[in-house]
Amino acid sequence: MRIAELSAVAQLEALFNGGLVAGVDEVGRGPLAGPVYAAAVILSAEPVIDGLADSKTLSSARREQLDGLIRIHALAWSLGAASVEEIDSLNIFQASLLAMQRAVAALARRPDYVLVDGTHCPALDCPSAAIIKGDSKVAAISAASIVAKVARDRHMTELDSVYPGYGFASHKGYSTASHLLALEALGACPIHRRSFEPVRRRLNKAD
Repeated sequence: MRIAELSAVAQLEALFNGGLVAGVDEVGRGPLAGPVYAAAVILSAEPVIDGLADSKTLSSARREQLDGLIRIHALAWSLGAASVEEIDSLNIFQASLLAMQRAVAALARRPDYVLVDGTHCPALDCPSAAIIKGDSKVAAISAASIVAKVARDRHMTELDSVYPGYGFASHKGYSTASHLLALEALGACPIHRRSFEPVRRRLNKAD
């Protein structure tokens, strides 16, 4: 199911009223390196967490603050990921669906419904709907986008010390000018996505 209009989202949430609704979102489809992460969040009615929004619109400090509140006050939250190897073997789209599927499966409470940001839902054992720009329309999806973003950023910062010189703590694996220069100078490291063109091109040059 694809839902684009805010009024339709409101109708959908009303339909699900009384059941446990999990919001799901992924982060990290675009980077040249690192896993793709997903989060699933079931929010409680109280207390309401103020300021939930699409994680891309928030500062890093604000995301960290909200991430802490979500982890404390949500009825349940969980993370899922797909590795670089899975991204390269499956493709990034399928790997993203796999990460979302894993996040839902890891929830401590089984949701009655799942609302996913975007246009496609992973295969799940409960009803689900994909909501275009859901991370700015549905609080639980906004919360999931924040939890996923904070978790992946922390992971990439940790990997910066494992694979120094690339600047992962700064750009988190995205295709910035500094990352491309480092890739050209150092070559690809184990967490680079071989199926992504800039990385593949650098590997071909090295052969």
